[in-house]
Amino acid sequence: MPSFTVGEAAELLGVSADTVRRWVDGGELPAARTPGGRRRIDGKSLARFATERAGAPPAAPVAESARNHFPGLVTKVLKDKVMAQVEIQAGPYRVVSLMSREAADELELAPGVMAVASVKSTNVVVEVPSQ
Repeated sequence: MPSFTVGEAAELLGVSADTVRRWVDGGELPAARTPGGRRRIDGKSLARFATERAGAPPAAPVAESARNHFPGLVTKVLKDKVMAQVEIQAGPYRVVSLMSREAADELELAPGVMAVASVKSTNVVVEVPSQ
């Protein structure tokens, strides 16, 4: 299962690293320490926390680009024999994509995995950053 540094979690949640540290120190967000003493946050825990904390998205801007990228965490994956429904929590935004099950399997999408929802018109394409 993927895990994230405090900085990575902060970027995904749209807050500062200090805010994430306060949440960890306050017991709101579970984290484990590496042998070197650094905090790592489990992907499933981060996905659950992001979903619980998501508020209403801000008002839409007056002008908007034709293509948008929303980095976030996969929070839910529902699969049947042919199709998959993938939910991503990207800051305050919940993005849902319908794709083939084969695509979801190839991308190894599961709760807690970091992904990017690329939105163009009515199509949502899910990308997994190279590691």
